[in-house]
Amino acid sequence: MALFNSLNEIVAEAVKKGIEEAGGTATILQVPETLPTEVLEKMHAPPKPEYPIIAPADLIDYDAYVLGIATRFGGWPAQFKAFWDASGQIWASSALAGKLAGVFVSTGGPYGSGQESTYFSVLSTLVHHGLVFVPLVCILLPRLYLTTFSNSFSFILPLQGYKHTKALWLQHFNEVNGGSPYGAGTFAGDGTRQPSELELTVASIQGREFYNTVTKHTPVAVPTAEQKTLVAAAEKKGE
Repeated sequence: MALFNSLNEIVAEAVKKGIEEAGGTATILQVPETLPTEVLEKMHAPPKPEYPIIAPADLIDYDAYVLGIATRFGGWPAQFKAFWDASGQIWASSALAGKLAGVFVSTGGPYGSGQESTYFSVLSTLVHHGLVFVPLVCILLPRLYLTTFSNSFSFILPLQGYKHTKALWLQHFNEVNGGSPYGAGTFAGDGTRQPSELELTVASIQGREFYNTVTKHTPVAVPTAEQKTLVAAAEKKGE
């Protein structure tokens, strides 16, 4: 959601830092805004960060994904939903099947279970695309495939839970911090709160361990020219 973009930007930079420190490269992108400018102004939304705007067809050019979700009523916001709802042609070509994806979130506060429910709301879309969800720390077992339509899903299981962050959370037990075994997280509060040092540390750990997992994963075949043509044609038709 637009009002939380500044928080996601800070956490996204921390995730990127972790990926790069592990030897990988990462590009931060943002999905298109769905609200008119006049509505955003009335909401006193902060300015958009100067990251490139991604289209669904661009997804096939990347090896793996870490999605930063600003929670809206316990699920992902309309902007992200609209983005993935427009990815039907990619789904039809199975261009993302077998690739890895992680998630970090921001919510208004620590009450309820908004952070974990946001992860749950994302999983159904990842599964339909055949994407493999990677929690904070995981190990890839020999891949088991469930064929559903043209997609396949690989099972992964946690390795000793969140071993790289559990001790940190216990050391700061009396502090208010976001995050869970599913991924890094932060709280927006009334809009003035900034991510804590611990939250940013966990985000960097997630980036590092996500990249380490990607490097162990069997490389996914590069999308074929036919897949790219189908997706590009569908995008052009939808303009």
